Parts: sequence; structure tokens; C-alpha cells
Amino acid sequence: MEPHQLDESMAVELTETSGVPGYEDRIRELVRAEFADSVDRVRTDAMGNVVGTIDGSTDYEVAVAAHMDEIGFMVSHVEGDEGESGFLKLDALGGWDARVLKAQRVTVHTEDEDLPGVIGSPPPHTMDPEERETPPDVEDVAVDLGLPYEEVEDRVSVGDLVTMDQSTELVGETLTGKAMDDRICLYAMLQTAQAIDNPDATIHFCATVQEEVGLRGARALGVDVDPDLAIAMDVTVANDVPEFDEGEHVTRLGEGTAIKLKDGSVITSPKVHRRFKAIAEDEGIDYQLEVLPAGGTDTAGFQHTHGAKPVGALSIPNRYMHTVTEAVHRDDVAATVDLLTAFLEREDGTADYML
Repeated sequence: MEPHQLDESMAVELTETSGVPGYEDRIRELVRAEFADSVDRVRTDAMGNVVGTIDGSTDYEVAVAAHMDEIGFMVSHVEGDEGESGFLKLDALGGWDARVLKAQRVTVHTEDEDLPGVIGSPPPHTMDPEERETPPDVEDVAVDLGLPYEEVEDRVSVGDLVTMDQSTELVGETLTGKAMDDRICLYAMLQTAQAIDNPDATIHFCATVQEEVGLRGARALGVDVDPDLAIAMDVTVANDVPEFDEGEHVTRLGEGTAIKLKDGSVITSPKVHRRFKAIAEDEGIDYQLEVLPAGGTDTAGFQHTHGAKPVGALSIPNRYMHTVTEAVHRDDVAATVDLLTAFLEREDGTADYML
């Protein structure tokens, strides 16, 4: 099997396009377009999950999931007085560290238009020592549209959406930008769908919604799809930077795809992750083992929905998670596509994953 080659333009389009939890419309259109030539049928459910199915020669069914949503915000209040500037207060959609939000560009998505804005940061020499040392909360953040209050109130409504404005770039051997979580795994899933040909198992490639606010799309989809085996794909922590000791790295960039053993929401089925490991070694695909102390993924959404299921997960190591400079290594992305493809091509229902 030839190693996967990164389709940079596709990865850039997926990561730069906006789509916060519950409002994944723009990403959903891209996913459906990519599925058009690679699967036998496509459907979208009431929550917005997209399922592209490749029919197999057996009645054994596998679900593969990667989520479409990115962390973002919803406008909670338009603040200001007549004759003064208007500002937007925000409610978080997903887990933000407010420290990374200061001095960032954003896009405000209204019903009629996209508006550029900035999250301001006061100059440090105007702040007292206590203000400089106190970490901000999301509630402290305000978006400046550079417009008077009256115009902001007219053009922006409570409930409008806000995403970070960031381009995706190749930096050395890494791809960096916003929303690598989880668009780079969505990319890997779509690329795998293109690579799969005449599988024995019926494979449901599931682009899920609302993962960042509680695995909601996967929980619903687990009932609807009800697979015999579920594989989830998400990024994982790569703390292989100077601030962390080696034992805190979790994964390292450039050392291959990560086969998940556990995270804060799931312990993967031992026979599934051992099969991933055996196939990786047989195919000469670089891998590492992931033990993530906290955090959850769609894996848990499938594991016990509509009854117990064997589950596994592949993760792409990601530096600076939940910031606008998330970074993944192109070789790890390729290894993820290669291992998932090899795994699915061997699935025919004969593997015994029961304990």
C-alpha cells in the first residue's frame, strides 16, 4: 500500500471553513460533496449528522466517526450606549481557555452577512498588577466590530455565531491553524472513504455534530446506525513542547497515528486496539499508544448507546489544542489514513471482539 499523500487544499478548506456546534451547515455541504463520488449513499439526520455508506458483501456493519463542529461562541448580548461604540458579549460553545482569546480576530456570522471583528486586549501598562495576574473568563471577553452601537444593534442579533479568524498554513512539517480539532480527522475519514474499494463489511462514515458540547451527535447516531463495531477519530494532546516533562507528553508529533487505549470518557475494547496495533506492525505503519488522562471523544458516544458495542479509536497528535494555532504533523495524518484504510479493508465480521 502506497503511503497517503496530504491533500493540502482539502485540509485547508476543511479547517478554515466555520461550523460551531449545532450550526455545522457549511462543513456539512463540504462533506456531502466529498462523499458524492466515494460512497454508495448519503443521508443527513435531524441533528445534522451526515452518514456516507459503502455497502459491503456481508451484513457486518462498521461505523467510523469524526466530528464536524469546532469550538466557537454565540452572541449573548449587544453592549453599549447611543453615540458610543458597540461591543458583543459571548457565550462559549465548547471548552475555551480565555487566555488565548485576547488580541484575536474573529468573524461574526449573522443571518445576512459575515462581519469581521476583534477581541481586544488592554495594554499591559494600563493594568494594575492584580489585573495582569488574574486570568480572564470568557464572560470578560468582548468583540469589537469597529462600529457605533446603533449599527451593531441593527446588524447583529442575540444568537448570532462567532468563530476565530485564522488561516491554515504549512509550517515546516506541520499543518497549523484553527479547528484541526476535529477537521483534520474529518479529512482523514473522507480520504479513507475514497481509498476503500469493495469492502466485505458495510461501512458507515459518520460526520457527527455537537461533539464539543457533549458528544451529542454521536450518541443519537449510535442508536440510528447501531453498528457491530464503532471506530472514532479525533485529535489528541501532544504536549511535546518545552513546558512539559516527557511523562506529560501523551503523544509526540511525527511518531505516527495514536491508537487510543483510554481517555476521560472511554476505555477502548482491548481486542480492537490490539488488532489496530497488529495491523500497523504488519503494514509497517508508524503508531504510538495513547493514554489521555482527561477529555472525551465520540468513541464514548457509540460504546453503550443502544446496547454494548466494541469500540476503538485512532487519534492524530495535536499541539496547542483549542487554540487558533493547533498543529499536526503531516506524517501522522498519513499514518492515520493508512491504518484506518488497512483496518477497514480487513474487517469481514470474523474477528471476535467480545470479551
